[in-house]
Amino acid sequence: MTGRWLVVPLALTLAVAACSRHDENALPGTLERDRVELVADADEFIVTLPFPEGATVKAGDVIVVQDRSISTAELDAARAQLAEAEARLEELSNGPRATTIRAAVARRDQARVLRDQAVRERDRLLELVSRNLVSQSEADRQVSTARAADDSLREAEEEVRAPLDATLDALPWHVGEKPPRGATVAVLLANTTPYARIHVPEPMRARVKTGTPATIRVDGVDQEFRGQVRFVSSEAEFTPYYALTAADRSRLSFRAEVAFDGSDASELPSGLPLDVTLDLGQP
Repeated sequence: MTGRWLVVPLALTLAVAACSRHDENALPGTLERDRVELVADADEFIVTLPFPEGATVKAGDVIVVQDRSISTAELDAARAQLAEAEARLEELSNGPRATTIRAAVARRDQARVLRDQAVRERDRLLELVSRNLVSQSEADRQVSTARAADDSLREAEEEVRAPLDATLDALPWHVGEKPPRGATVAVLLANTTPYARIHVPEPMRARVKTGTPATIRVDGVDQEFRGQVRFVSSEAEFTPYYALTAADRSRLSFRAEVAFDGSDASELPSGLPLDVTLDLGQP
């Protein structure tokens, strides 16, 4: 009877030890996707945001429209002519008035209508040329007209387009605001297979390289995923190695990314916590 009771604690001890070894080898991290930041090409007001945050956009979709019809000099001149300081302060604090925005949108829409009309006429004449019903020179003139109309439309608006299929993660600026040239106006998360972002401890770094296989366990998901390391930073986080003692260096870590194999994880949301166990073989 005594022997039977001794076996149970021993089995529990082995199980706990196995779990401890597993926890020690697993590297915590988060599920991430490639991030794309789009910047403003012009120092102009935002007049339209066609998509809300969280929307799915396709490559080529317009996600931010800025007004290019009013130059900075013209805007400064208009402000200088304001009769009351309170009105000027409101203009500077809150951006352009609603009427200014509506006027900019109207100019853009009018330019778009003229461009579409010119393009339709160009296509009609080119069709007639192919049937020998009008001269090539007449069609060429309409081609030039359509090109000029398209240029006018581009002058009336500055469009920021999505370079790839993605989720619109953030719109830092709102309609009526004026981001400076080079400011981030949209943040996209690529609609591709995600990856695990982890930090590799310094003692393990020498054995981790691109292509190292890995097992990924995502919180709240029963399935285990296979993957492989796609990137390991060559620089340690926070403190350069040459400034530390041998004991301190063991506390350094190196940022790494582990790509999921296949597309099983493609529907998982970004930001989920996870653990990655790297297959490093024998040390």
